[in-house]
Amino acid sequence: MFLRKSIQILKRFILYLFLFIIFFILVTNVWVILSTQSQVYKKADDAPYRPVALVLGTSNKLVDGSPNPFFQNRMETTKELIDLKKSKHILVSGDNRSKHYNEPSAMRTALIQRGIRKESITLDFAGLRTFDSIVRCKEVFNQDSIIIVTQSFHAYRALFISNHYGMKAIAIVADEPGTWKTIKVTVREFLARPLAVLDLYVLNTEPKFLGKKEKLNGL
Repeated sequence: MFLRKSIQILKRFILYLFLFIIFFILVTNVWVILSTQSQVYKKADDAPYRPVALVLGTSNKLVDGSPNPFFQNRMETTKELIDLKKSKHILVSGDNRSKHYNEPSAMRTALIQRGIRKESITLDFAGLRTFDSIVRCKEVFNQDSIIIVTQSFHAYRALFISNHYGMKAIAIVADEPGTWKTIKVTVREFLARPLAVLDLYVLNTEPKFLGKKEKLNGL
């Protein structure tokens, strides 16, 4: 009798825990999106000026070795911002886990190929995740008035983190490829937003690397 009752209590607890997790995921997603959607711009022409464009990293290649459309579209959007004089300096921030995987260097190469001057680009090799890229932009590179360049599914979380740190951030969203790949990253982002809320309001997470402050050219 005791064992049966204990099992029932455990099952009820697991059910309530599962429902709470689902509720938390849904509520945090709604919070992140609704609190930042007014800061998202689909067209560079409509965006106000910000001195720095923070380009969030992703791999330039897919698993099969073909060009990553998410990467390519972010580079094209960044080039458009510079051409329209919506920003004057670019901070490319991403993962630099090995000599064979270097997001910031790949972004710089792609931007130079598109006609951007090397002197207008600064590399942040310690943007291991979105949280790190945003916080380092403010704390290491002393920039809080920025245009974030990424796709729309990612922009809300990046802005949510920026707002928490009192930054004057907006986002320009690059085109998303209409493929299964977009669905996969959107699902992943759906789970990443609750983790961002936990990082900011529960865990008080710090970037993995901070280090000394760095100055951007011309700023």
